[in-house]
Amino acid sequence: MPHPIRLYMSMSLDGFIAGPDDRPGQELGRDGGRLFDWLDDRESDGPSGQVYREALATGALISGRRTFELARRWQGDHHDGVPIFVLTHHVDDGDEPPGHARFVTDVDECARLARAAAGDRPVMVHGAGAAQALLGAGQLDEMEIHLVPVLLGGGRRLFEHLGGEHTELELVRRLEDRDVTHLRYRVRRAGEAARERS
Repeated sequence: MPHPIRLYMSMSLDGFIAGPDDRPGQELGRDGGRLFDWLDDRESDGPSGQVYREALATGALISGRRTFELARRWQGDHHDGVPIFVLTHHVDDGDEPPGHARFVTDVDECARLARAAAGDRPVMVHGAGAAQALLGAGQLDEMEIHLVPVLLGGGRRLFEHLGGEHTELELVRRLEDRDVTHLRYRVRRAGEAARERS
């Protein structure tokens, strides 16, 4: 797959991506910062440095609206001036996002625009809502989960609202580093397993 749409997400072993009470001023929730301790090694030559550099080599970003707002809209530039497509249910009149960001209300259009903007580079996805919407629409190709050995016990889960959908994943890479395991999964499309068995 030349330029996948790929979720990048730090997660606790019990499935949380933020601690309880995530809000402006406490964006990661209570104790949620623990999920990002691995970023202390982002400048290293080890696996965490590799994964971080790969993330910053993506050519476009799809973000959920809540993530975008909690991140103070990244002042319009997430990394290297790449286009930011904010998946949202509603856009208020006169609400112009800053810099390289734009609002998109249709998930398929958002994926199409991001793929086109990224060219031959992957598209980064941020936010549980965006990930769930893209997955439900069949537009999420891969997930890079930074699995942290902690049980947060509460907060915001990555896959809280999937409904009854059954989704098969294929582990395509596993990188161990200090205090984190980076797991890359490919999302298997419906019917793939059946075709392999026949």
